[in-house]
Amino acid sequence: MVAFGKKLKERQIQEWQGYYINYKLMKKKVKQFTQQLVVGAQDRRHVLKEFSRMLDNQIEKIVLFLLEQQGLLASRLAKLGERHAELLQQPDISQMAELREAYRDVGRDLLKLLFFVEMNAIGLRKILKKFDKRFGYRFTDYYVTSRANHPYSQLQQVFKHVGFGAVVGAISRNLADLQDRQGSYLSIYDQPSISFQDPVIDSIKAAVDRLTHSTNFLHYLGQHALIMQDELPTPIEDQVDDQRYHFMSLLLNLANTFLYMVNTYIIVPTADNYSLSLGAAATVCGIVIGAMAVAQVFSSVYFSAWSNKSYFRPLVFSSIVLFVGNILYALAYDLDSIAVLLIGRLLCGFGSARAVNRRYISDCVPHRIRMQASAGFVSASALGMACGPALAGLLQTNFKIFKLTFNEDTLPGWVMAMAWLIYSIWLWISFIEPARETEVNPVPQEADAGRIDDGALENGLAQPLLLSSKEKEEDEDGDQECDGSEEAAEESHAPATSIGAAYRLLTPSVKVQLLIYFMLKYAMEILLSESSVITTYYFSWSTSTVAVFLACLGLTVLPVNIIVGSYISNMFEDRQILLASEIMVCIGIVLSFHVVGSYSVPQYVTSALITFVSAEVLEGVNLSLLSRVMSSRLARGTYNGGLLSTEAGTLARVVADGTITLAGYLGEKRLLNITLGPSLLICVASIIATFFTYNTLY
Repeated sequence: MVAFGKKLKERQIQEWQGYYINYKLMKKKVKQFTQQLVVGAQDRRHVLKEFSRMLDNQIEKIVLFLLEQQGLLASRLAKLGERHAELLQQPDISQMAELREAYRDVGRDLLKLLFFVEMNAIGLRKILKKFDKRFGYRFTDYYVTSRANHPYSQLQQVFKHVGFGAVVGAISRNLADLQDRQGSYLSIYDQPSISFQDPVIDSIKAAVDRLTHSTNFLHYLGQHALIMQDELPTPIEDQVDDQRYHFMSLLLNLANTFLYMVNTYIIVPTADNYSLSLGAAATVCGIVIGAMAVAQVFSSVYFSAWSNKSYFRPLVFSSIVLFVGNILYALAYDLDSIAVLLIGRLLCGFGSARAVNRRYISDCVPHRIRMQASAGFVSASALGMACGPALAGLLQTNFKIFKLTFNEDTLPGWVMAMAWLIYSIWLWISFIEPARETEVNPVPQEADAGRIDDGALENGLAQPLLLSSKEKEEDEDGDQECDGSEEAAEESHAPATSIGAAYRLLTPSVKVQLLIYFMLKYAMEILLSESSVITTYYFSWSTSTVAVFLACLGLTVLPVNIIVGSYISNMFEDRQILLASEIMVCIGIVLSFHVVGSYSVPQYVTSALITFVSAEVLEGVNLSLLSRVMSSRLARGTYNGGLLSTEAGTLARVVADGTITLAGYLGEKRLLNITLGPSLLICVASIIATFFTYNTLY
């Protein structure tokens, strides 16, 4: 994979090369300041002020050029407007067509300008991260706080695309007016969808949304999958992806995701009764439910590694192991063995192929539909989470065939075993193994972009930086800093090769986001796993009632994501939603405690709903921010960002289920408050950590 600095050069527009952020110069200045601090030539305060001044100059150069180009576009639009007015007086079909194309040309130039802004915004974020790594992760906090909210902020001009809306509106309105309306005089303001009928406007809207992180439902939902995209914008689609894509194979991956989530939650309403029937305490349900998560901690790693070589074989292995695991889970009742029950659930966890499902979407689905596929992955998970308890509520029967018992405890195992058998047959018949990528270093695309030479990039460098070849150093994104060249060794930008290597790439911001992910998964697992025990103890709910309650919670996932993805995320910054959601989760946990008097159904249901819904909102913005602050080296490979987040979430589930079982030794009366205590502490810790890293989430 090519280093970031080189990719930035390759994708620059040739005639604008002098107006991009001088990334190489800023990198060398970071290293020079580091050396000066080490030898005591400069104090820390002077370094911060000097680097801030340099960064201000870089941003001002970008912004002034941006304003100049916006003025040129506005001038062209004004002249086209005059031609448009003349044609309204004397219509001419050929001139109308020419005018439409002229407006499209302005749109294409605006698209180039948007790519220019996006590349500079990414470069600014990366240089801030690089400086933070060298100087203790405090510079971004200072710089963003002092610059972003200032009334004359030039930083906002880069990150908030100030002024583009008017240009986009002018192009959209005039292109819409020039279309054949067949007698209709409606404008884009009467029918907003009209404004995006032209492909150029569609491309502009997508670029603006990407620059400002504006979302719709599918985009927001897709972020939950943490399938990281290329960090730099690519104007031309990669056609190679189409050769590896097969719709039925994608559908089989989504079906695997759905069935696994059903398998996970189908036992939740009955796990306590099943434990009692085998002579164990009701709270042993924590171990029964958590056994699957324990195994998933290990299976995620080997499935992620296996997916480097194949997608078909790990999916076959997954379905076979899950089939056997569910058979053992069902047979445990007649064998009267809690050990068989736990072995069955462990096998189900060893069959977790979510890493394969995620990698297939990331590697084999074309970029143009990858976000929809990611949204499908998350939707399948959410639907499985709701269908699992609902299906358990329907399996309320009791009969025997030969010596095998079929009741509410064993039927989840038998039903899921049959489902995995059918899935295995479907997989064997329909799945097509995609061709593996053989090209290690693809030739970079040069359309609409020009190369620049090192000398031009160094314009403005006041004095040479005398760095020897021994001082080459690899940064967190794989770039190597050297005097003579921006080239980096191929292995320097390669994916992390171990958990330890991946961990070393984690900045404080990333660690806080993983802590938040751990917290929300812990809180959700406590709520869901102990729901049957708590509601039976306090309210004497039946299995069917518990199943309906859990299914209703699961069904809130998609509506909540529609609201947040389409509206809330476009009204507030992700970091604002993140902090507000954490506070709401904390409120939900506090309201769940049984302090004095009787514990009522309204209190439990209300607090559970607040906790669950807030955690769902939190998960979306948390993973969105995580994908932006995480090193690009964690985008691919075995030890990728998706694996790290999965491990954090799975570990949270293991700890939560273990907490339930351990708390059960103190009696069901104390179970609720004891299990909520750690949830509250972790939630408060994550809120405090968020405050410390708030300004680095920019």
